[in-house]
Amino acid sequence: SVLVIIIMKRKCPICKSSIVGRSDKKFCCATCKSTYHKKLLKHTERHTAKVDDILHRNRSILQELLGKKCHEMNMPRERLDAKKFNFRYVTGYHENSMNKIVNYVYDFSWIIFSDGNVLVRRIRK
Repeated sequence: SVLVIIIMKRKCPICKSSIVGRSDKKFCCATCKSTYHKKLLKHTERHTAKVDDILHRNRSILQELLGKKCHEMNMPRERLDAKKFNFRYVTGYHENSMNKIVNYVYDFSWIIFSDGNVLVRRIRK
């Protein structure tokens, strides 16, 4: 019987030079690895900036409406609509014990009721 060994030359995805070392190594050097991750971060930031802007704006609107001292307020939905609050963008949500959806944007939450009112709360930390 004949043993055949195939040696595959792996190439760095950044500079295309040969990779020497562990079999799971992906880059030829730390510089190429760093370059790859910087490009990935820029790509991610470019695609998430719009969503981040909307989330930050939503939080600012809730903070403005509640003020510094108020921790809970019931208001008509139209008040949030007038400020261009975007209800589709949340940082989290869950269904409470009364089967209402509680939406979160950072340290604020809100529940929309069937009568058109919205209960906004500041989450204490």
